[in-house]
Amino acid sequence: MTSRDELYGALDMYLAALNARDPSKIRWADDPFNTENNVRLQPGDGLWNTITGQGPYDLRFADVKTGQVALFTCVEETNATSPAAIRLGLQDGKIAEVETVVARNADEGFPFLGQKFERKPAMENPVPAGEQSSREELLDIANGYFETIERNDGTIRTRFFPTCNRVENGVQTTNNQEFPLPIARLGCEEQFRMGWYRYDDRLRGRRFPLVDEERGIVLAYGFIDHCGIVGDYTLTDGTPASSPVRRPHSYYLAEAFKIRGGAIEQIEADFLTVPYHMPSPWDARVEPLT
Repeated sequence: MTSRDELYGALDMYLAALNARDPSKIRWADDPFNTENNVRLQPGDGLWNTITGQGPYDLRFADVKTGQVALFTCVEETNATSPAAIRLGLQDGKIAEVETVVARNADEGFPFLGQKFERKPAMENPVPAGEQSSREELLDIANGYFETIERNDGTIRTRFFPTCNRVENGVQTTNNQEFPLPIARLGCEEQFRMGWYRYDDRLRGRRFPLVDEERGIVLAYGFIDHCGIVGDYTLTDGTPASSPVRRPHSYYLAEAFKIRGGAIEQIEADFLTVPYHMPSPWDARVEPLT
C-alpha cells in the first residue's frame, strides 16, 4: 500500500516535470499507459509540448489502496487557460498510468463564461467519522448520479445534500443566478427532478479508478452520448423545453464526487466534446461499467 504522502509526492514530481516539459524527470514504469483527452499518447506528447504555466488551483485526492492520485487544476498554453484533471497510477513507486483531461474551451467554443478556479472546502475536508461511507457505498452513490443523468426523467437514483453544488470546466452550473440557462439557477437535485437532461441518452464506459475513503471522494470517467433525436419535450412540472443537441454528439468526462453522510455534497467535472460514440483506450485495460 502506498501512503497518501507518497502519492502526493509522486504527483508533485509529475507536475514539476510537466511544467519543465521534461518527461525524463519522471520515474516511469515499463510501457506506461498514458492518455490525453481519451487518446493514447507517448509520454512527453500533447500538453507536455505546449504548457506554459499552471494555475494555483490544486484540488487533489488519493486512493492508498490502489495507488492512485488525482488533481483538478488549470493549465496555461500560450494565450489560453484551460481546466485540467490529471490522474496517476503508481506501480512499485513508478508511474504506470496517466490519464489527462484538458478542456480547451478556447478551441472548442465552449459557451460557459466566468471560470473561477477557487478552493472548495467541502471537497478538501476529511469526512467526520460518523458520516463516512464504505467503499462500496461511495461507488453506489457516484454511479447513482450517472444513473440519474441517463435518460433523465425526474427520478433520483442517488442522494444529494440540499446545498450540493456542481462545477463544470471551472463554472458553477447550480445555484448560479448569472448563468444564461435558467436551469443553472436550481440546485443539483432540483435540476434532475425537473427532467431537464432528457436528451442525455447514454452515460456509458463508466470507470471509477479512484476512491478516497478518508475524504469521501470518488473519481469517475465516462461518456455522455446524445443521439440527437430528442427535440421538444416537457419538464416534470409541465414546462416546455427544447433539446440543445440535435445531432449525434458525445462528451468525455472526468468527474469527482464528494460524498458525506451518504449524500453528494459537491461535484467537480471537466469534460470535452469527442467523436460520437468514441470508445476509450482504457476499456481494454479496465472493464468499464455500462
